[in-house]
Amino acid sequence: MNREMAERKPEHPEIGDLIIATIETVTDYGAYAKLDEYNKKGLLHVSEISSSWIRNIRDFVREGQKMVLKVLRVDLEKGHIDLSLRRVTKRERIEKIMSWKKDRKADALLRGVAEKVGLSYDEVYEKAGKVLEEKYGLYEGFEKLVKEGTEVLTKMDVPETLAKAFADVAKERIHVKLVKVKGTLEIRCLKPNGVKIIKEAFLNTEETERTKDADVRFHVVAAPKYSVEVLADNYKRAEEVLQKVSESVIDNITKAGGQGTFRREK
Repeated sequence: MNREMAERKPEHPEIGDLIIATIETVTDYGAYAKLDEYNKKGLLHVSEISSSWIRNIRDFVREGQKMVLKVLRVDLEKGHIDLSLRRVTKRERIEKIMSWKKDRKADALLRGVAEKVGLSYDEVYEKAGKVLEEKYGLYEGFEKLVKEGTEVLTKMDVPETLAKAFADVAKERIHVKLVKVKGTLEIRCLKPNGVKIIKEAFLNTEETERTKDADVRFHVVAAPKYSVEVLADNYKRAEEVLQKVSESVIDNITKAGGQGTFRREK
């Protein structure tokens, strides 16, 4: 854990917190661990390592090992922090590791912005990182910048130049995995200007249904069939947009005197 991240954390963990720790010393009665997210150390007593009988403590913990532990007790006066391994569930361990990795990535992104604009890490955090963290979560905020651009920050009164630096660094270093769903629209209009009406039906939909969190693409398959694809960061949102867009195209063409149907492709 670097200095910047530690400074944004409280000075000590609370009872029940999950923490990332590095085992420093193993003894017969337990292990001493450094709390990576705090400038503190704690004791993992042998009774809190496993629910099963322990023949050799080093079969469970070893020096240099990183672990997710739960805080049992915090004695500020004595400076003692008691930890547990056996009380951490598999799900808690996975979620904590994911959260910790995101914190580290977000910290690296902030340092990247600081280098880009020539400000200190603390200045960048105070001017923009703090509001981003409070609104969305820091790493999640950077992901949102990839999808939506500078407006994520400018609408929170962050200067355009700084917001652009955040968006640029986010787009350079974060690769958001998108999912794709698609279907086929069959559109007909027998009026003399039918081709123009069909074109306008698609253009009107693109204008009215435009969204920042999804990418919509239309392709001509072979008239009267048209392919519609939607890319988004999750299937639920992609399906919502696909349904809304297809309904909008059919509604537009129907109002203009034509007809249309939609078929979802697997």
